Amino acid sequence: MQSIWSRTAALPRFETLQGDTSVDVLIIGGGMAGLLCAHHLTKAGVDCLLVEADRIGCGITKNTTAKITSQHGLIYADMVRRQGAEAARMYLQANEAALAAYRALCRGIDCDFEEKDAYVYLLSDRQKIEREVEALQQIGYPAEFAEQLPLPFRTAGAVRFPSQAQFHPLKFVAGIAQGLRICEHTKVRELVGTTAVTSGGRIRAQKIIVATHFPFLNKHGFYFVKMYQHRSYVLALEDAANFDGMYLDGSGQGLSLRQSGEVLLVGSGAHRTGKKGTDWQDAERFAELYYPGAREICRWATQDCMTLDGMPYIGRYAKNTPDLYVATGFNKWGMTSSMVAAQLLTDTILGKENAARALFDPSRSVLQPQLAANLGAAVLGLITPQTKRCPHMGCALKWNAQEHSWDCSCHGSRFSACGEVIDNPATADLKSAPQKQKTRTSHTPPDPA
Repeated sequence: MQSIWSRTAALPRFETLQGDTSVDVLIIGGGMAGLLCAHHLTKAGVDCLLVEADRIGCGITKNTTAKITSQHGLIYADMVRRQGAEAARMYLQANEAALAAYRALCRGIDCDFEEKDAYVYLLSDRQKIEREVEALQQIGYPAEFAEQLPLPFRTAGAVRFPSQAQFHPLKFVAGIAQGLRICEHTKVRELVGTTAVTSGGRIRAQKIIVATHFPFLNKHGFYFVKMYQHRSYVLALEDAANFDGMYLDGSGQGLSLRQSGEVLLVGSGAHRTGKKGTDWQDAERFAELYYPGAREICRWATQDCMTLDGMPYIGRYAKNTPDLYVATGFNKWGMTSSMVAAQLLTDTILGKENAARALFDPSRSVLQPQLAANLGAAVLGLITPQTKRCPHMGCALKWNAQEHSWDCSCHGSRFSACGEVIDNPATADLKSAPQKQKTRTSHTPPDPA
């Protein structure tokens, strides 16, 4: 499986770290968040180095649907109710500032940047849409109720955000990486204070930013109970409709739709990693029902870190780590949230005030209903009898016949059929005694060697 972005972009290559070095700020992780942190800090005159265990953009960034928007589902009415209008306004403003920063950067990068209106729709419950519009107007945002949509099925209406954006994420990555100090194929094996022990040497830093999608340090921050991972699926279709805009089902279980040139991207099938879901089936049914003549040109899956309260964790890794920072938990909105993280962490490292710091503080309260669900999943994973276990924290792995992978429902680590780590927080491959090769079908998992 390869995303449309991977098929249509060429990324620059960077050398592997050779020997020890020193730097003011070390950034671990070469996805969108890490690259934007490196860009902002470098622009501010900070000596920084980004290290990536594989290649830049090779993780979740290559599998995004690449929407840049402040509209993150139907969240604002609930945010006003739970946290107050000022917190909701601050969250919106931080994301609008991120959109503006992308808009400015993309003027100098050929990355198919386009401004598009964004819509969150519901198939029923018109009143919920109306409440969301009222909440947005309360905090000063010009959202609109959209009665009619150019979709092939009926809806109860939608919330419209004007002048949002979409782009080609890997073309943007190729452009933003120019002039940055980057080492690829350089895996951080251990952190000793602010010294990183890597596969190519030691890096002594004054400050470190962990931008590895799911944080890999368990002894600080308790991210293994503060987050879980969600899997979702995308079909790229030719000869389907051409919708002018970006669309998302606000129920969390419907379709995501956007254009990429003449190609329609249809997202569906969201479920917790390691649990059963519909995978690509909902998108396939949509295509068969409404566009039977459409041709699938590629399909892929992606994975997102979900937080306890629906807001990212950006700031100090933990209260007792003054020189270690994190950017994670983007709740399916990684493009916009990556820019929010880069702006906030740059201000923090430069000693500047940022009004959103407390809002995204990773050490904020964990007393949320999702905490109990996360703890329950972890306990179940630990007591489930299974010989294949995740090296991250020992939870049982489940065979994913659709994608031919071993998946962890506790924290979302994934491994290939032969045991190689695909998605973190696990950093090590599966280990087991070599066994004889067995005759098997494509739905029968092999034994990792």
